Amino acid sequence: MKIGFLFPGQGSQTVKMGKDLYEKYEEVKKVYDDVKKITGIDVARITFELEEDLNQTKNTQICILTMSLAILKLLEKENIKAEISSGLSLGEYSALIYSKAITFEDGVSLVKSRGEYMQNLVPAGEWKMAAILGMNEEQVHEVCKKITKGFVTPVNFNCPGQIAISGDKQGIEEAEEIAKELGAKKVRILNTSGPFHTEKLIEASNALRKDLDTLKINKFETPVVKNLDGTIYNQNDNIKDILAKHIISPVRFSSGLENMIQSGVDTFIEIGPGKTLSGFVKRIPTQKNINVLNINNVETLENTINFIKKGE
Repeated sequence: MKIGFLFPGQGSQTVKMGKDLYEKYEEVKKVYDDVKKITGIDVARITFELEEDLNQTKNTQICILTMSLAILKLLEKENIKAEISSGLSLGEYSALIYSKAITFEDGVSLVKSRGEYMQNLVPAGEWKMAAILGMNEEQVHEVCKKITKGFVTPVNFNCPGQIAISGDKQGIEEAEEIAKELGAKKVRILNTSGPFHTEKLIEASNALRKDLDTLKINKFETPVVKNLDGTIYNQNDNIKDILAKHIISPVRFSSGLENMIQSGVDTFIEIGPGKTLSGFVKRIPTQKNINVLNINNVETLENTINFIKKGE
């Protein structure tokens, strides 16, 4: 069994996510307490009680990261490890922390800053993201080219038949109409609040770059697939530059999943809120038998542990 960990990104959050894990396991509480000490943010209270606050980018990112890192502690206790990992956008930070390329403290601090920059350093306007279902990459590019008002561009290449677009409200609404006219099965507005992964966030990217300049990068203990091109980080990569560009560049998540499967991964475990990434894996064409698991509460944690232990 070759295990790959997957970490979700912004948009997967729901109020009370991970609450039963927090209440049952001291290891989980400790992670939340440690994050609070580092950031000054009461992540537990925001996550479990304050839905409106949770959906603010400056809080969303640190809350999702905290939940993922807490679950990792529980898997570590069970000696369940991944041979490779990947995360969607924000989730790449969870993967980098898991790989030990970035320390827990540095990763938490970076994500706090990243969330604040992506919320505060956004041009004025109404911004949205939407997922287009049932179209390929070429078709989605064609939809965006047909926009006559506003701004919109493809940004998240999630899996075959699902690509997210990002832009202003006017552009997204027009793109939704055009996509449906051209045969899209569905267009779903995402739970995000900015023109993420577009050049509109260049100020946020530049601000994060300054923080990254002081970051110490350690040797990878396990490989991490990068969003920028779907390949594995190598020792010659400028990780700081990649993470700065990350904010303004498209996410090639589908390519990353394909590379993980080609590298021999046969068991994916999604770690954090929701199970969106599990759905993406199931849509990657392959002749291999792939196990897809997710952990977002006590029940799914126990089911995953039991499955892995039986397969060992």
